[in-house]
Order: sequence, then structure tokens, then C-alpha cells
Amino acid sequence: MAPATGNAVLGNWTTRAYHRGWLLTQANGLFDFFQHNSVNPKGGFYDLDDEGKPLDADGQVRGIHIAARAVHCFSIGALLGRPGAADVVDHGMDYIWNHHRDRKNGGYFWSLNNDGPVDSNKQGYGHAFVLLAASSAKTIGHPLADGMLADITKILNTKFWEAKHGAIAEEFTADWQPLDGGAYRGQNSNMHLTEALMAAFEATGDRDYLTKAESIADLVIRRVAGSVDWRVAEHFDAEWNLDKNYYHPNEMFRPAGTTPGHWLEWARLILQLWALGGKRIEWMPDAAKALFAQSMALGWDNDKGGFFYTLDWDDKPAKRNKLWWPACEGAAAAHFLNEHLPSDFHEESYRKIWNVIERAFIDHKNGGWHEELTEDLVPSHSLFPGKGDIYHALQACLIPLFPATGSLTKGIAEAGGKL
Repeated sequence: MAPATGNAVLGNWTTRAYHRGWLLTQANGLFDFFQHNSVNPKGGFYDLDDEGKPLDADGQVRGIHIAARAVHCFSIGALLGRPGAADVVDHGMDYIWNHHRDRKNGGYFWSLNNDGPVDSNKQGYGHAFVLLAASSAKTIGHPLADGMLADITKILNTKFWEAKHGAIAEEFTADWQPLDGGAYRGQNSNMHLTEALMAAFEATGDRDYLTKAESIADLVIRRVAGSVDWRVAEHFDAEWNLDKNYYHPNEMFRPAGTTPGHWLEWARLILQLWALGGKRIEWMPDAAKALFAQSMALGWDNDKGGFFYTLDWDDKPAKRNKLWWPACEGAAAAHFLNEHLPSDFHEESYRKIWNVIERAFIDHKNGGWHEELTEDLVPSHSLFPGKGDIYHALQACLIPLFPATGSLTKGIAEAGGKL
């Protein structure tokens, strides 16, 4: 007989003092690794190798999402009371506002190096993270936050938002011409915008942010994911018709097929959105349950552990490598589900995911987390060259420590930083 490992024996981990202390220790390790290694004195942040050294100390290309995520995460650190965290926020906000921001045409360049823009296009994905950074920085009273929040909100509303679809367009040139004819729409940028819109609503009380988040969720999840048996479709044409045959060489941001990690991410975001909206939208809890159940049934490797990066549309693993961020999103989603819709399945999944994270993703030798593993859970670098940023892993560690009613900044601020 198999040993009993259900809730009756192990209980709810997030209520246990040891587990909560362990999570905080992991969060502190991540803060230590990135706070002391990633800040580029010439502006922005380094991508790091496995040992925490800059991958390209002289010519680092800095994507805007990395700076924005650093601002978000170290705003969280400042709210918790971490010494030095506010200095990292200052560094990131200065770089976004004074370097990524396009003073001529408006909006924010995708990437820079020491000489200026490398990719001057305006990406919805990057602008979503600017909104998140500004919203998080506002929670700690950063002097640039209000101006950045007003600026990015105007850009999103006037350049990206498409009212007829209730979601944003994907990308433009530097002077706001539709890139590649404007034929592509993607769920990934809209998913991250949903997260950012919720943070902006929490920071300002402006309900328009929440209304837009609910609109995106209705399109991407209720209408589209619901029509394909709760698989989150990634790629669409300009009219939001699903393109199952879409291919793009950038497998980091636009992989073919479906990505179970995004099903997990949406499961959490949907419950957060449901809670923030007063639990009035009836379809959301069942959708979150279904998204999580499908990700565990189809995306989880029952043999070796971890989530396959992508599946094809026949639900077969396509890219079989295991990335850190789906595991992070799985742990956070399982916690949210177990808080709102408690079940043995959600709790056991939470423990299963953390067991793999501890065994394979946490780099116990060098610090930080391995961002990519092979199917056999061996560190590799086919997509991610090193350790890029703190965002996914930090949130996975801290989300279970605060109420599942909103973003981390909201939860920490309302708790006065108390765990």
C-alpha cells in the first residue's frame, strides 16, 4: 500500500510555520542573488550567468521588461522592509523614464544598450510591464511613479487599446506604424497587461483599469479558452481569430502550439480578478479550476516531474524542456485555488510542484534558480542563457504568505509587511 500523503496527513503547507519560513528563506536568497549582482552601473540590469556574473558586462542589451520587473519586485522588497530595495527601485525607474521612454514619439523602446535603442519597436508586452512597474513604485511613494503611471496609461489607451475587441494590439514601430502590417494579436501581452491593470486599480482606485482587465479575461479565457476545452490559445490574427498553425522563430516569447504555464498563470489571475471585482463574475472560479486541472492533466510530466514547455494541438508534448516560470506559476495558482476553492487536489499539486522546484530548479550551489532544465531535469541553456531576472520565482515564494485577494503589493501593504 502506498504511504498516505494526503491533506489529512500533511495538512495545508501554507498554514505551517516551517513552510512559511522556508518560503521566506528562498525569497531572501533570490533578493540577495539579484540585488547584489544584477544592477548595471551604466543603467538597467545585467542578465546573469549561473554564478551570478554578468553575461555581457560591456554590451548588455537591456529589455524593458527586465527593468520593469526589477522595479516591481524590489518595490515588494521595500514594502517588506528589505534594506537597499528602494535603491534598486530608484535605479530601475530612472532607466525606464530617462532611457526607455521615447521623448519624441511617446511610448517605451523595447531594448537598449549603452549607445541607445537596439530595438526601438513599441511592444504591448513591454508596455504592460511599465504599467506594473509604475503601479508598484506608487505603493512605496516613488517620486517618478505618478508621472510614469499617467504617461503609460495614456499610451495604452490611445495607442494599444482596441475597444472593439476589448484587448490591446501587439506591436508598433517607433513612430507608431503597425509592425508587419498589424496582422498579429497575442494573448501573452494581454495576460501580463491583466496583471498590471489589477495592480494599477489597486494603486489608484480607478475602476477603468479593472474594467479593462475583466474585458481581456472575458476574451482570452471565457470566450477563446472556453471554446477549446480550457487550453489557453496563444496566437491570433488582427480580428482575434485563433491561428493554430502560427510559427515564429522567437521560441522564448512566441512558441508554437500551447503553453501550459500560461494556463497556470491565468488560473491565478482569474481568481485574483474575481476577488478584486467583488466575486460578482460567476464564470471565473470554474474557469480557474478547469485551467489548472488541464495544466496538471496535460502539461505535467508524471514520470520525471515538471511542466513541459509546450504542447501541440493534439495535447502531445512538443518542446519537452522544463522551464522555471511554469513551475512558479503552478505553485502560485495552486495556492490561490486552495485558498478560494480548497481541495485535496489543489493542495497535493502545490506540494508536488514545490518538491520539483526544491529538487531541480533551486540552485543550491550558486544561488538563484535554474531557468531551464532538460526533460530529465538537468540544467540547460537552449532558450535561456543564464539567470535573467527575479520576477517569477520571487512571486512564487511570497504569494503563499499573504492573502489571496489581490497582488503582492496590495497584500503586503495591507498587512503592514507582517507575514
